[in-house]
Amino acid sequence: MHEYSEFTSGLPAPASSPGPGMSAPAGNLATLIGRIEEAVEAETAAIRTDPAFDIKASNARKSRYLYELNRVMKSGRPENLAEHRDGLQRLRQKLARNEAAILAHLNAVTEVANLLKDAIQNAEADGTYSSGGFGWAQP
Repeated sequence: MHEYSEFTSGLPAPASSPGPGMSAPAGNLATLIGRIEEAVEAETAAIRTDPAFDIKASNARKSRYLYELNRVMKSGRPENLAEHRDGLQRLRQKLARNEAAILAHLNAVTEVANLLKDAIQNAEADGTYSSGGFGWAQP
């Protein structure tokens, strides 16, 4: 099995030449990896520091880059990936850090939501309708 099979598994067999509007694989892959790295680094930093960060726009940008990456991968041959090994490994590490930042952000959002839910429930439960307010419910 080829050493880059995790990047190419599930993709159709590569075309012999890029179709109309498709990028050439070897030269543009390094550029594309660089753009993806920049976007991922910017998102990771913003998630950690900017409470007003627009995660929806960032996700749209990453989706567009994933689409471009898939097009480049489909149009190239797996042996061309060997020359981009360092860039792909670097990208994988940055994506792992990005994933950790996103998970921490989601956990924080969940924690805040739970605190708000508990505060609302406590405010609504002022004792008016609790079983302790009725004489017949007391032991």
